[in-house]
Amino acid sequence: MSNLSELLPSGGGQNAVDFVATGTLASGQAVALKSNGQVEAINGGIGAEVIFENAVTTWISSAYDTTNNKVVIAYRDAANSNYGTSIVGTVSGSSISFGSPTVFATTITSFTSTVYDANANKIVIAYMDYSAGEHGKAIVGTVSGTSISFGSIATFQGNECSKMEAAYDSTSYRVVISYLHASNSGYGTAIVGTVSGTSISFGSAVVFQSSATYHNSIAYDANANRTVISYSGNSGYGTAIVGTVSGTSISFGSAVVFKAVSTERILTVYDTTNQKIFISYVSGANLFGIVGTVSGTSISFGTEVNSGLSGMIDMSSTYNATSKTVSICYEANASPKPGNVTDVSIAGTVPTFGGTTTFSTTQLGDDTSATYDPDSGKNIISFTRASGQLGISLTYAPSNNTSFIGITASAIANTATGSVNTFGGINEAQSGLTIAADYYVQNDGTLSTTASSVKVGQAISATTVNLMDLT
Repeated sequence: MSNLSELLPSGGGQNAVDFVATGTLASGQAVALKSNGQVEAINGGIGAEVIFENAVTTWISSAYDTTNNKVVIAYRDAANSNYGTSIVGTVSGSSISFGSPTVFATTITSFTSTVYDANANKIVIAYMDYSAGEHGKAIVGTVSGTSISFGSIATFQGNECSKMEAAYDSTSYRVVISYLHASNSGYGTAIVGTVSGTSISFGSAVVFQSSATYHNSIAYDANANRTVISYSGNSGYGTAIVGTVSGTSISFGSAVVFKAVSTERILTVYDTTNQKIFISYVSGANLFGIVGTVSGTSISFGTEVNSGLSGMIDMSSTYNATSKTVSICYEANASPKPGNVTDVSIAGTVPTFGGTTTFSTTQLGDDTSATYDPDSGKNIISFTRASGQLGISLTYAPSNNTSFIGITASAIANTATGSVNTFGGINEAQSGLTIAADYYVQNDGTLSTTASSVKVGQAISATTVNLMDLT
């Protein structure tokens, strides 16, 4: 006997449990436990990059049209007089293809925000018209095939404003736009829009923060039937407020501070599974997350969690209902300033940050946008590249490694039952392992010595890994 593994039963018999497989599983495959008690391969990954604009591209935003099963990206096209432009993308597997771009505003546009109105089956794009006194404007788009056409432009703020953020209220069938009213001392302001045909009309603007506000972000809580706006308020504190839409008006409860120090790069999303608001933000260069629960016209928060990540230049986020995680995309402020994504799972009011996945190894520009495609179960990440400032999109499937249950002892056919070595067991179906090294499950399901949020155990031979004993 020359190896410890010779003491072990063939196939790694210890702590082996039989499971039904969803999909064909290879021998030695890391698997996740599904809610129905079956197991599936741990997977997640990045699709191929696709250029949707071969020119300087800024102010990118995106939304998914669930009626036409298309993603719509709005942006400013520097190669065409900085006009506001939009393009329609189709996801197939892990790839995405695009139609031809369409101009929605023949003026210089900034602060673009795109949202889908599920009642009207229309796309709404809110933006700042830089050429017209930096006024706030919006337009309605209709997707047909791989094209989009637009109705007339509506002005919702006839004075200088910025940082438009739009959300769709699925109870009142209204679009809510928050913005910073620069002509009114930078007050945080919101307005309600109603889509009819290819037009949008607005009620009266309402101030939600009577002081200069920054970094505002918006999400709709479908369980509470309320809109939540998060922002950097008095003294730069991280603050949130709950809005209630009635007709074409919106009213607000009392503001709640969730971070009593300077807070920036605030992102707000709604977790449809746990029915919670998740806010991510940067404070002191570190990335934090906190879970909010809406009750009536107020919001309460759990304990904030430090992600352990720092140095985010630009950020966007979306909730993926397939993986039940929030994906936060960002440009890292460290050479070569790549594009990374980290996934966050929520249990009760506690967020847990996973590892990071790099979606672009070369330097990003200062724009990213993420949106969820419920048809493919993937996120669509759109961003600019510093070299040439190209507009680029790709698909991203968040990993299900947080549901890791074990490693297959041998191959298992789809719907068949097979043996999985669980924690406390031994798996002998590996190759090329480094003896005595610790191994972790990566987002794509491979085992590596690179640390992740899911540690498997230690290699005791080139083909054998001793899974951790959680007892």
